[in-house]
Amino acid sequence: MLETSARLLRLLALLQTPRDWTGAELAERLGVSGRTVRADVERLRSLGYPVHATRGSAGGYRLGAGASLPPLLLDDDEAVAVAVGLRTAAGSVAGNAEASLRALAKLEQVMPSRLRHRVNTLQTYTVPVPNDRPGPSVDPDVLTALAAACRAHERLRFDYTTHAGGGTRREVEPYRLVTWGRRWYLLAYDLDRADWRTFRVDRLTPRIPTGPRFTPRALPDDDVAAYVSGRVSAAAWRYRARVTVHAPADVIADRINPAVGTVEAVDPESCILHTGADTIETLAVYLGLLNADFTVTEPPELVTHLRMLATRYTTATS
Repeated sequence: MLETSARLLRLLALLQTPRDWTGAELAERLGVSGRTVRADVERLRSLGYPVHATRGSAGGYRLGAGASLPPLLLDDDEAVAVAVGLRTAAGSVAGNAEASLRALAKLEQVMPSRLRHRVNTLQTYTVPVPNDRPGPSVDPDVLTALAAACRAHERLRFDYTTHAGGGTRREVEPYRLVTWGRRWYLLAYDLDRADWRTFRVDRLTPRIPTGPRFTPRALPDDDVAAYVSGRVSAAAWRYRARVTVHAPADVIADRINPAVGTVEAVDPESCILHTGADTIETLAVYLGLLNADFTVTEPPELVTHLRMLATRYTTATS
C-alpha cells in the first residue's frame, strides 16, 4: 500500500507539469506497466483529480481544472519561489495581504526545515525600501474581469475617472494588464479615439456584460512593460525635453530606462532623446548620465540651468 501511495504521488507530480503524457512515458517514469498506469489514473480520479485522457497517436494524459483546487506538489525551488512571492507580495490588491499570509502559513507548516531556512534567510537579509507613497488598492474582482476580457478578446466598456477628476465612458479592446510603480494599468485600444491608450485600473469600473469578441491587433511594442511605463511617466512629467544626442541610438537606449525617456534614431551617429521629469534639476542629471555630447534647445528653463551648471563646473576646476 505504501508503494502504491508513493507511486500515486509521483504520478500526480508528473501530471501537474503543463504537458500531455502518454501512457508509455508515464509507465517508463514510474517503472510500471501501462495497465498499472491506467489503474493509478482511475485512483486519482476517484480522489477528485480531473485527469483527462485523449486517444490516438497524439493523445495522452493531462491534469485538468476541477471544481476545487487539488493539493499541489512543488519541488524545492518552486516551493521557495512561492513562499518568497507570498512574503513580498505587494499590497496593491485589496484584501491580498491577509490571503497571502494564510497561504504562506499553510505552506511553511509543511515545508522541510531546509526550505524554511532558505526562505527565512532571504527574508532576513532582504531589506525593502519603504514607500511613503503607497499605490491605491485595486479590487481583485476588477483585475479578474479585465484579465478574462484580455484572454477572451472581448470588447470592454467601463466608466473612467480622469486625472482631472472628471468622468467618462470608454469602449476598448483590452490586451494586457501591467503593474508598475505600485499601480495597475490596462493597455487597450480605444475604439472612440482609434489609438492605443493606458488606463489606471483603480480609476475604472467595468460594465458587465462585456462586448463582442474582436480580432487581436499587433501590439504597439513587443516590450509591453517598457511601452506602458514610458507612457505613464510621460503623462506625469512637468517638464519635457527633446534632446539631440551625438551618439548612436542603440548606445543611448542601453543607458536610458524606458521610464526616463525614449530614443529615436536620426542617423548612425546621432539620435533624439524624448525625456522629461518633475524638476529641471532632475532633467539635467539624466542628461549628465548619458556620457555623450548633446544639444538642447528647449525648454528654456533647462537651457538656462545647463548654462549655470557649465559655469559652476568651470569655476570648480579653474
